[in-house]
Amino acid sequence: MAAAAPDLRLGTAHPPAMSWIKELAESATLTSIPPSYAYSAPAAPSLREHVIHDSIPVVDFSLLMCGTPDQRSKEIHDLGKACRNWGFFMVVNHGVPEDMMKEMMDGCKGFFDLTAEEKREFSGKNVLDPIRCGTSFNASVEKVHCWRDFLKVFVHPQFHFPHKPSGFSELASEYCARIRQVVRGLLGGISESLGLEECYIEKAFNLDSSLQVFTANLYPPCPQPELAMGIPPHSDHGLLTLLIQNEIGGLQVHHNGSWVQVNAIPNSFLVNTGDHMEIFSNGRYKSNLHRAVVNRTATRISLAIANGPSLDTVVGPAPELVDSESHPALYLPMKYRDYMEFQQGNQLNGKSCLDRVRI
Repeated sequence: MAAAAPDLRLGTAHPPAMSWIKELAESATLTSIPPSYAYSAPAAPSLREHVIHDSIPVVDFSLLMCGTPDQRSKEIHDLGKACRNWGFFMVVNHGVPEDMMKEMMDGCKGFFDLTAEEKREFSGKNVLDPIRCGTSFNASVEKVHCWRDFLKVFVHPQFHFPHKPSGFSELASEYCARIRQVVRGLLGGISESLGLEECYIEKAFNLDSSLQVFTANLYPPCPQPELAMGIPPHSDHGLLTLLIQNEIGGLQVHHNGSWVQVNAIPNSFLVNTGDHMEIFSNGRYKSNLHRAVVNRTATRISLAIANGPSLDTVVGPAPELVDSESHPALYLPMKYRDYMEFQQGNQLNGKSCLDRVRI
């Protein structure tokens, strides 16, 4: 006689050790989430309350790169304002083909649809392994797990990628190269918005050897979305993260004390400034606190491309943005590798990693 399937309802048996969330969500017996995925009941309403809809800043990349002097000046001003006030903006008219973006989302779905055994081939063991997939964020140290499966790959300066599904690696290589072009343009505008030369950030961080990290996220339907989180509030390492998603929303950004639901413009990139932009700008631009929420009925897939300096670059405030009297240095210099290892090797907790280098 076959063994009965374990009861995975909240308050009953614990699930097997960290199976894929996709498998867990597709279980016919799942009617509520296991305790290890549930935030405490008294705190649960805070995951949804005070969520507002606000006008997210929009940057027209074509005008930033090829507009008239007046148009370009306005985009640089708007870009600086978005980095200063939001740490988040949408980029339109960026030149990356819409069909390529859709194919990338299809490729991400194809990877997550691989069997558990096929995906384990790419599991990785260390937070700086070039290919790593798994579930939650860092399950070995977390008190509460995330309702999320992920694939995380280092795609620049050396390109790594899983060989499954077929054709996905070649597509991803071209897509990530396109993203780097957009990032260079945005960083040039950000440099100018800070009163620096357009090429300042490119030279300071040697973007030819910069680290680019590809992260695909799967957030399956959740029977108790009011208790779970796709990923808790956090800021990103690096300079800029560019994100796309399928048609299922779930990204929320923190702005002026409230959570703002992000409703993406079709064929746009969602961009947030990272911790190293805050450090480099000496606090003029803040890294963005954001989170992913889940829902009962639909699977959300997102693809985030994080862009930073090389792993061995020591990042501190730009000397031109430091003045001992009016703008003293606010952050200690730290090697990017050390920062990433600390952030990726711990549980997510707001901007706690950035707090370690504050003066």
